[in-house]
Amino acid sequence: MEEVGSALPHREAPLATIRDVAQAAGVSIATVSRVLNGSPRVSDDARDRVWSAVAELDYWPNTAAQSLTTRRSNAIGVLLPDLYGEFFSEVIRGIDHAARQVKQQVLISSSHADTNTVLSAARAMRGRIDGLIMMAPDQGSIEPIHQIARRFPVLLLNPRSAVAGCSTVSISNFEGARTVVGHLLSLGHTRIAIVNGPKGNVDAEERRRGYRDAFARADLPASATLELCGDFTESSGFDSAQDLLRLWPRPTAVFATNDAMALGLLSALQTEHVRVPEDLAIVGFDDIAIARYASPPLTTIHVDAFELGERSVQLLLQAMSSETGRACHDEVLPAPLVIRRSCGATPAAMQAQTS
Repeated sequence: MEEVGSALPHREAPLATIRDVAQAAGVSIATVSRVLNGSPRVSDDARDRVWSAVAELDYWPNTAAQSLTTRRSNAIGVLLPDLYGEFFSEVIRGIDHAARQVKQQVLISSSHADTNTVLSAARAMRGRIDGLIMMAPDQGSIEPIHQIARRFPVLLLNPRSAVAGCSTVSISNFEGARTVVGHLLSLGHTRIAIVNGPKGNVDAEERRRGYRDAFARADLPASATLELCGDFTESSGFDSAQDLLRLWPRPTAVFATNDAMALGLLSALQTEHVRVPEDLAIVGFDDIAIARYASPPLTTIHVDAFELGERSVQLLLQAMSSETGRACHDEVLPAPLVIRRSCGATPAAMQAQTS
């Protein structure tokens, strides 16, 4: 008679080891190690047999043990101030694409501007990465970089200022803002408001500086009463509409310093039955994908966030492959104007842009 509950517990087969892979492939453990580490000193036949054995045995290499031998983790770290929103997702997509091309893993973490948070995030990655990509848009995130850069190569995305020993990839924030505001001035607008980004943020500060410089170049005064507060979110753009509509005389155009705020503002103006661009022209900055599908489509400055991420990996790898690990390169990506209907430009002007 079978006794209920007498069945023996299920025992899983033991996990495959590197020794099992070597035996199944008919090679030495050293050869398996070379294949897993990407060494060219292995014949094509041996490499194929090792990878077949790895797949058949479902062998998972111990990357921590490998890094002790090679002194390389084959991974790069990424610290961003936020992981939310289309801009950051495109940066991450570019990083991931470039890293996969060279068989690098990516460890991603968000960090805020305070020194302790940034240092804690970097410490958690030490020993697990060979280099770090870091976006440091606020003053508080610059201070710990000197400490971090002593441990491994660092690539800074759009930093507030240069840091000795670190490569950089930056956006043409100042030039882009000056260009898009200059475009509004060329259309006859002289009373142009701006919705600023968060205080202390280098992107916001450079875009405001470009806004002011466009007026200076046109020999026109820039009014502080036309500078409104925002924080780069859709909601702050939406909320800025009330402040904008209280201004008198009312501005004829507004520069929202990123597309998220521009789209929030556009939504609020539609609620208030303000026509864009007939009653008020709007321009943004970033050229996120949804900008071209807004109603009306948004005039903006194009930032290739995917390329920003891709180039950051490529320049970091250059630094990592140098003898000292500190070969520094600085690159600034162009930020061209994209003219669409929200600024009130004529169809001929928009056609000239694409021809």
